[in-house]
Amino acid sequence: SVGGQRPQDFLAEAGSKTKKSVQSSKGANAKAKESKKDDGKKAKGDTKAPAPVELTPELQKKFDTIFSVGEECISDHELKQLLLKKPSFNAYDGFEPSGRMHIAQGVFKAMNVNKITSSNGVFIFWVADWFALMNDKMGGDLDKIKVVGEYLKQVWAATGMDMSENKVIFKWASDEITNNASTYWPKMLDIARRFNITRIKKCCQIMGRLEGNLSAAQVLYPLMQCTDVFFLKADVCQLGVDQRKVNMLAREYCDAAKIKFKPVILSHHMLFGLKAGQEKMSKSDPDSAVFMEDSVEDVTRKIMAAYCPSKPEEKTVAKPAEASDDAGKESMHLVEDDLKNPCLDYIQNIVFGPPNSTFTCNGTTYDNFAAVRADFVSGKISEQKLKISLIDALNALLEPVRSHFTNDPVAKDLLAKVQQYKKEKAPLNRQFRRMDASKANVPVDAHVVFAPPPTINPTLQTAVDIIAQLNSGEASSPKVLFLSDWNARVLSSCDADEKVINAYYTLLTKSLSTISPSLMESVLVVKQSELILSDPSNYWISVINVGRAFNLNVLQEGYEDSDPVGNVISRMMTLADLSSLNAKSVSYLANDKNATVMSSVIAEYFKNIPLTAPSLMPLNTTSIFLQDGGISTTENSEYFLLDDPKVHGKLKMKKAFCEPGNVDFCPPISLASVFALSINKTKLEIARSPENGGNIAYEAEDAIKKDFKSGALHPGDLKAAVTAIVVELYTKLAAATKADKTFTQAS
Repeated sequence: SVGGQRPQDFLAEAGSKTKKSVQSSKGANAKAKESKKDDGKKAKGDTKAPAPVELTPELQKKFDTIFSVGEECISDHELKQLLLKKPSFNAYDGFEPSGRMHIAQGVFKAMNVNKITSSNGVFIFWVADWFALMNDKMGGDLDKIKVVGEYLKQVWAATGMDMSENKVIFKWASDEITNNASTYWPKMLDIARRFNITRIKKCCQIMGRLEGNLSAAQVLYPLMQCTDVFFLKADVCQLGVDQRKVNMLAREYCDAAKIKFKPVILSHHMLFGLKAGQEKMSKSDPDSAVFMEDSVEDVTRKIMAAYCPSKPEEKTVAKPAEASDDAGKESMHLVEDDLKNPCLDYIQNIVFGPPNSTFTCNGTTYDNFAAVRADFVSGKISEQKLKISLIDALNALLEPVRSHFTNDPVAKDLLAKVQQYKKEKAPLNRQFRRMDASKANVPVDAHVVFAPPPTINPTLQTAVDIIAQLNSGEASSPKVLFLSDWNARVLSSCDADEKVINAYYTLLTKSLSTISPSLMESVLVVKQSELILSDPSNYWISVINVGRAFNLNVLQEGYEDSDPVGNVISRMMTLADLSSLNAKSVSYLANDKNATVMSSVIAEYFKNIPLTAPSLMPLNTTSIFLQDGGISTTENSEYFLLDDPKVHGKLKMKKAFCEPGNVDFCPPISLASVFALSINKTKLEIARSPENGGNIAYEAEDAIKKDFKSGALHPGDLKAAVTAIVVELYTKLAAATKADKTFTQAS
């Protein structure tokens, strides 16, 4: 039950809370400005800085080790608190099995993971095989993608990553998300509703793209990565600086959702690409980095050809970024490096990465990077000697990996398979994926009506509109009323409160069954969340593929960048819903601006998928608004489903606009036409004295209008007859909702 309350009371109480909550959620976007660094100093609005955290010598050593992983830590104060509160903590990073692993992802990552696990952390690798599938890696073959994932695990084992005693855990996204869809996706929807489009666009650097020409799917990826943080219960996000913006999004979400403990962001350094001007390495450019499977000859060739300046180049004015530019051209570094020398970068972060490391060059063994850099800049170490020594050091690090894949039978077999995949270059095996609603007993070729987003106080007009839409389909077509409860959450309807949303739909469907029982007996009511959870993998793949089919600007039409990104996600979901339903026709209100935009998008989408497009039917329904002007100024302006039969049924009709002779706008005539003549298929019975013309019964709206316009039907007599209809209707509604246990227990 809803705290012992009737849903009527629950919806009413929720209404008073929603105004405050909506203001709070809007404020989340205003707070979405990133802080460049949070080192424990007082936060904006705080009266004083957090108290210093005192650590024991043992914890201080762990802190120093963990802190050394990052080029930036947000924040060191919170990291210290974490070590005090949680003897064992979770750190995470994710990777997409794409077939190649460069030395930063291999050796550099293994070093960082060992630093975390040696300090009592558990490192969770999020194997994004699902994302690799959606990005057409390995020809879109999930089995091959999983083989690549296993191969990469073997690479890390060979580099010396300590995987003993469950220190490192690998979780496959395809399994985890599908098996936990009921928790993962609602969290994503909640994140989406709290941030505007501008904020999410700024995160798209994680896909190597600037903000310009984005597909709609590209705003979904950052939302999912932010969701991963909470789904994996990560205390520390240990990813590269290039992922900083989406990790900061997770911290901002904690503010918006009032989550007390934020994840610590520990962003590691991004190694420069080997070519001049490359801010990071690129898997698509084999000469931009040393890769873990490179031979001795490969390493030699790449390093000898690498960019290696000993003095800063003159600065040039950068040209404005183009929409199609690679975000890798943006700076990925928080620490200023005037040389941007990839060879020195490798020496500092790869060679000197392990504790107590040394680097031998030009007959000298160095135990710190600063001395190497100084000697190179001064000319004491030549470029050729630096590169030759670096080649020796890198090959020494890679030799255990080569040996492992030569001598270990499991690793050898995986390597052979991956190499074969590269040779084959299998044709793209992208198949059309959708959730098939018919497998959940939803009839195909149905006439579908999407219920409108929930509100705290649903109107009688909403019920009238839905009934008209349901009746607009072909008589021979099955009828489906679709309750988009997850769309409602991402749109922040009723402040995304699941209990209020469910209470709304229970009230709505019970009211529809009471108003038009014969119609609703032939209608299948389908709840979106239940249908999605019957096949979550295919559903969400179809949502993402919808997003890949459209430029963001198309699905954003009618919304500003300052509007919540949840509006775009909702449209993607609606298209996925339609492909799953495979409907014959869809009815929508002609004055619904969102539906009008979507009608053209739907038509375009179905041109490119192997399904027949549904017939789209805009409908003008009868307005039963009670006051002239069509604007709700008071509670007496229209009828609500929770109105009291005796109080509101009579009072609102008494105050309803009913100008003598005016048939262009006459709410009592509209109500009589809808409920007496159309839905109930009865007559409008007017009771009056003989001297006033005697009783009369109307069977058609035109006849009512004719007499009302001429004055033969008095406003008082009309209102009295319609009042009786309304009171009878609300009496039935009240009795039905009171008697129905599913309604009184709505949650």
